[in-house]
Parts: sequence; C-alpha cells; structure tokens
Amino acid sequence: MTALVLIGPMGAGKTSIGRRVAKALGVPFYDSDIAIVRAHGPVETIFAEQGEERFRMLEREAVRTGLEGGGVVSLGGGAVLHPGTRADLAAHRVVLLTVEPRVVASRVKDSTRPLLQGEDALARWTEIYDARRPLYQELADVVFDTSSGPLQDVVDAVAAWARENQEDPQ
Repeated sequence: MTALVLIGPMGAGKTSIGRRVAKALGVPFYDSDIAIVRAHGPVETIFAEQGEERFRMLEREAVRTGLEGGGVVSLGGGAVLHPGTRADLAAHRVVLLTVEPRVVASRVKDSTRPLLQGEDALARWTEIYDARRPLYQELADVVFDTSSGPLQDVVDAVAAWARENQEDPQ
C-alpha cells in the first residue's frame, strides 16, 4: 500500500495540510511527530533527556509505521535525514511543502522546537532548511509552496495532484 507522504521544513504546514488532504481523499492521516509525542512524550523532553540521536531512532520507527499504514503521512522535518527513510520513500508518492523564510518567521517565533532554540530562531531555521533542501528536492515527486494564498488552495492542489497520480485507482 502506497502512501502520500508530505515532507518539508519545520513550519511549512505539513500537519495542517496533511490532515485536510487526508479528509479530502477519504483516507487515514498519520503524523510521525504526533505519533512520537503520543508514545514517548513531548519532543522537547526527548531531546533534553535522551538526546537527538534517541529522538531520531524513535522518529525512524514512527515513520516506518506510518508508511506501512498508507493514507496521508506527514513526516517531521528531519525524518529525511535517515538513509532508511529516504530509501523507503522511493515506494511512495512524495510531496514537498516549502515556505518562504519571511512567512515562516511568525510560525517559528517563540517555538519550543528543540532545534530552533537560541537567540535567532529564524536564522537557525534557515540554516537547517538550507542543509536539508537538497534531500527534500531529491525525494520529492512534486513541490507546493505554502507561503501565500489560502491554505485550502494548497490542500486542493495537493489532493488534485494525488488523485491524478494514484497508483491504485479506487
């Protein structure tokens, strides 16, 4: 069973858009970060108490579970760092959601995200995005930008693309 997988940087709207796309397509929605929080507690706590390496292990397990279930699967921004996850994505339809730094600034301001802690969350976000961008682009079958216009327009565009690129028509 193939999934429609949403990847992209923190603050691009993967969870919000993913939830709505799943509803539009009539399929289940799975978010790897939400799954981790439900099973293991807040991401910030995992990072603080167990470290990023442990978080990435938990993330890998959560991603694998999501991909096995099909439907719409939203991955945390750093999930693509794992070589196993990148290999797994080859069997799925992958949507890259992008967002301009000027737009994401308000979304990450005062964030509790562990990787954005420090004096300048936007500068850190930009640094992380620039480092991950080649992986995102390599893995993506299609790219949608979430920087402008109503969120519903992006949802509609992703859902339309998913219908046109269905591997097993319903």
